[in-house]
Amino acid sequence: MSTKLDVIIVGGGRVGFQTAEILDDQGHDVMIVERDDDRCDDIADAYLATVIEGDATNPEILEQAGVDRADVVAALTGETGTNLAVCMAAQELSPKVRTVCRIDRAAGEAYTRFVDAVLFPERAGARVAANEILGSDVQTLADVTGRLDIIQIRVAEGAPAAGKALREIRFPAGTLVISDDDGERIARPDTTLEPGRRYVVAVEPDVADEVMNLLRG
Repeated sequence: MSTKLDVIIVGGGRVGFQTAEILDDQGHDVMIVERDDDRCDDIADAYLATVIEGDATNPEILEQAGVDRADVVAALTGETGTNLAVCMAAQELSPKVRTVCRIDRAAGEAYTRFVDAVLFPERAGARVAANEILGSDVQTLADVTGRLDIIQIRVAEGAPAAGKALREIRFPAGTLVISDDDGERIARPDTTLEPGRRYVVAVEPDVADEVMNLLRG
């Protein structure tokens, strides 16, 4: 596994909760900040993350969550303005923290000047959100259309597709591996997905989690 990270997730809804599950399964320390008390109870009952009830746009709540010790703050609520405010407050309190901001697609990439990464997890799923939080192994390169993502993915050791030629891998419909491992050729049926190498993949959001599982495990 990569280096263990301390991650603060703001927003314990579907996206935040599922992202926390993935990070917890990978051994990272996760703290969730959520305003809704019923949701906080559900998260606490799941035993997957420490939960703080409160409004993370309040700097005191971020300090209570340990922003000074955190590696990443991921604002994953359904409100773009809230997420941006949280990320900007986190960077003010802890300039070295990595910030990931869930935004509404209509906002485009306008917020990239304020945060380290933006994402549209309602399209790409919690697994993409988790990999964006972790940093470099999966990177969304472009938001091409209303539904299609183009993602650069590094194949993990032990992943189901690792070491296999494309003709041997049963990718779900809605998936296209675009580049060879050197990035200079279009992938071909005999292209082998080598562990540790990066490939550019076009994927529809409905099958994103399945593709991530094949390439990342």
